[in-house]
Amino acid sequence: MSVVAYPAAARQAIADRLHGHVVRDPYRWLEDESSPQTREWQAAQDELWRRFRASFPGRARLRARITELSDVGMITAPMWRGDRRFFLRQAAQQEHPVLYTAAPDDHERVLVDPMTIDPSGATTLDHWQPDLDGRLLAFQLSRYGTERSQLYVMDVASRDVVDGPIDRCRYSPVAWLSGGTAFFYVRAVPEPPADSRRVYLHRLGTPAADDVPIFGSGRDEGTSFGLGMSQDGRWLAISASRGTASSNDVWLADLSTSTWADPALRVVHEGVDARTVLDVGRDGRMYVVTTLGAPRGRLCVGDPARPDPGSWFDLVPADPEAVLTDFVILDGPDLQRAVLLVGWTRHALSEISVHDLVTGERLAQVPLPGPGSIGPLTRRLTGAHETWFTYTDSATPGAVYRYDARTGETTPWARSPGSAVVPDVLGRQIVYASADGTPVRMVVLARSTGGAGPRPTILYGYGGFGVPMTPAYSSFTLAWVESGGVFAIAHLRGGGEEGEQWHRAGMRERKQNAVDDFVTAAQTLIAEGWTTPDQLGICGESNGGLLVGAALTQRPDLFAAAVCSAPVLDMVRYENFGLGPAWRAEYGSADDPDQLQWLLAYSPYHHVRAGVDYPAVLFTAFGNDSRVDPLHARKMCAALQWATVGSRPILVRLEDEAGHADSAASRGVSLAADILAFVAANTGLEPAGGGAA
Repeated sequence: MSVVAYPAAARQAIADRLHGHVVRDPYRWLEDESSPQTREWQAAQDELWRRFRASFPGRARLRARITELSDVGMITAPMWRGDRRFFLRQAAQQEHPVLYTAAPDDHERVLVDPMTIDPSGATTLDHWQPDLDGRLLAFQLSRYGTERSQLYVMDVASRDVVDGPIDRCRYSPVAWLSGGTAFFYVRAVPEPPADSRRVYLHRLGTPAADDVPIFGSGRDEGTSFGLGMSQDGRWLAISASRGTASSNDVWLADLSTSTWADPALRVVHEGVDARTVLDVGRDGRMYVVTTLGAPRGRLCVGDPARPDPGSWFDLVPADPEAVLTDFVILDGPDLQRAVLLVGWTRHALSEISVHDLVTGERLAQVPLPGPGSIGPLTRRLTGAHETWFTYTDSATPGAVYRYDARTGETTPWARSPGSAVVPDVLGRQIVYASADGTPVRMVVLARSTGGAGPRPTILYGYGGFGVPMTPAYSSFTLAWVESGGVFAIAHLRGGGEEGEQWHRAGMRERKQNAVDDFVTAAQTLIAEGWTTPDQLGICGESNGGLLVGAALTQRPDLFAAAVCSAPVLDMVRYENFGLGPAWRAEYGSADDPDQLQWLLAYSPYHHVRAGVDYPAVLFTAFGNDSRVDPLHARKMCAALQWATVGSRPILVRLEDEAGHADSAASRGVSLAADILAFVAANTGLEPAGGGAA
């Protein structure tokens, strides 16, 4: 293939002098999406992308197969309020999950169907929360991927919307008060700065403009708030953290001794380097999940009248090799003794232990369907002797299971609403030594039958914000493996697979560790014969797009293809756009001289070098992405197109009227097919079924 003729993109002599560093930014003009120059450039890039996409062999087959594998749909574990349960279900060919409720007779009714609200598919259900009795439902909708939610309240019996909309409620937690006449929620303030939020009290039937701010004034811009309410409506917990920081401040209020509009909040801990979540149980004890003194988490109990850490004592101590993720109390009258179920991830695999509620003594292990991932544990609010959870793994669609503490048995509760013929896949966990000798785990997926030797491979990673990469059913992964490819997922530092210390080992000044872990994963796949540099593609989304950008600029010789989805790439100016200010705790700030040096050391945009034969690169970006602005993809694409001397294409795929989070299922299928077809075309994989797109 000859060298690609790319659309013209002027390199301007723009440079900033920051703390003694000259930082060049030749494509700053591409930050302005509305300028005629940017629009012209983007239109030319769109045409280039369409031309290349039409040449990818097997794209139509990949899209059809991804659609088939996606037809399993999805279902969530039930959330119980009284005898009523609430859950999401998405059947085959449905564009969005639908929220249902069911009464004791198991008759199901639709509550919120985004496609009924908006047949175009542009509206998403972002968040929902029933009141303590299950009579009312707070739910949040946004359009075109913006995630700028409006909050409504529905009468569950009649399905009438009885309150709202309340705007500026981006994924707001909702804490209902007893009686269902009011709730606490989080809302952005109407005046700048736009990233300032407050906790408000809303009384049903009153204008949102009259809502009372009860907490948050004087807190830093970018502070996020969490809300929790005990099941009797007495105890309100509020947490606050700066952006995405891995520590929070926590307060607790007894609403029986103070007013709703002015709750007497007592400090649980403030200015402490730990993350804590608490709840007050029916037995009057305060249950605390915290990383204080335990980076992998421990479960403590205390007296809510004296909520400070000095009054806590361990009920379930930290496990040196597992991360505590969840807990639920089962104290129904049918049990011989009340028990506590605790969820863990051990090296990214889920498990649930059973403990005596009073002493914390470990009694048993909950049987799980296999080595995979579980979702949140749910239960009835009173008289509970059973819990529900979802289970999935790399080849098993998500389903709901029920554990009965009376018998110690786990049984299926609700299967996936659809079905698909899933290929046989074998998973193998590899432990390799990173550049500094740190052991890192990686899961490698391949067909259970087929040839040996090097094969086209996708290496996927994230490595940030304490987010763990746990096993999950993926039509994207299975379509690739079924075609004869290998799919590897690396559990990098910066993620949450091994707890908070693992996270901190790959953030801020240690971000290079995550990149080194990823590069070493690639080298391990090559050394062990899974693939070769000419057959290896790397993929990542959001922070994972940053990871891929850093890897391909540091080791362009190691990869044949790279996909950066909704990526953060200009680490000097990321704070100026989207949710960038909220990520300073994770990345650092260019306003600080030392932190600027961290950022410049790996910032992908600033490490593009002329005269390099770069891998084939596809940037995917979304016009309504309110988290990561598409400008990152535009600037990096222009820089690589200017710099590369090879024949492998550098392309950008921009999707308007879509955002960072969930969108219509058909959009997701198209994106997945485009990505796999691009990687296949540049690593030598022939998609199953062959044929031109």
